[in-house]
Amino acid sequence: MDKLILGRYIPGNSIIHRLDPRSKLLAMLIYIMIIFWANNVVTNALLLAFSLFAIWLSGIKLSFFLRGVRPMIGIILFTTLFQLFFTGGGETLFRFAFLKITTFGLEQAGIIFMRFVLIIFFSTLLTLTTTPLSLADAVESLLNPLKPLKVPAHEIGLMLSLSLRFVPTLMDDTIRIMNAQKARGVDFGEGNIIQKIKSIIPILIPLFASSFKRADALAVAMESRGYQGGNGRTKYRFLKWKTRDTLALLVILVLSVLLFVLKKN
Repeated sequence: MDKLILGRYIPGNSIIHRLDPRSKLLAMLIYIMIIFWANNVVTNALLLAFSLFAIWLSGIKLSFFLRGVRPMIGIILFTTLFQLFFTGGGETLFRFAFLKITTFGLEQAGIIFMRFVLIIFFSTLLTLTTTPLSLADAVESLLNPLKPLKVPAHEIGLMLSLSLRFVPTLMDDTIRIMNAQKARGVDFGEGNIIQKIKSIIPILIPLFASSFKRADALAVAMESRGYQGGNGRTKYRFLKWKTRDTLALLVILVLSVLLFVLKKN
């Protein structure tokens, strides 16, 4: 559970914590778009330095982010190795049967690896410094101009808030179910890959049943309290856009210009 970072919020009073959630959400979206401009060593180093600086400003230890990335390292390495062995171009450095490593493939593998890590770092920074309710309010506020187009802004924000809120709860249920199955003699680490996949079934079935029960209980609780959606509802929390939020977006825009200038054509 300590390795789980999705849906977690770490209280703090850093400048990143105090930013309006709308500015942080917009900054993250711009960051994810411009990260695909980083196609050489200089641009990737610039993005890495910027991400580490933002993490330092948040007051959250870097080791926490590294532990959070660890559960996804398998997917990242699989994608990176696929890019490494099956991307041609440049000078061939190693060849074995149909597998080969080229200078261009090595470069692309490094870029793909950095993109994964940087996106995880920055999106994690958003969730760690923003409460799920504030993030849902930000999504709803940014989608409000689309209401004439029948976009359900409030419902989308509610779904996002509930999804982030129940990620730690589902992980708690998973650990509890795994401990119960281990007490019954199930070993999740033995056997070949097929046997390991089959051993997950005793976890998934109770987890799905528990999730449906929680969803039903939540729906009943909302209906019993008269929940009718976003129409006519007042707000307890009000978002305030301040000068520091404008400056944060300006920093992201300056970073975008630098990446555009330094990227490889």
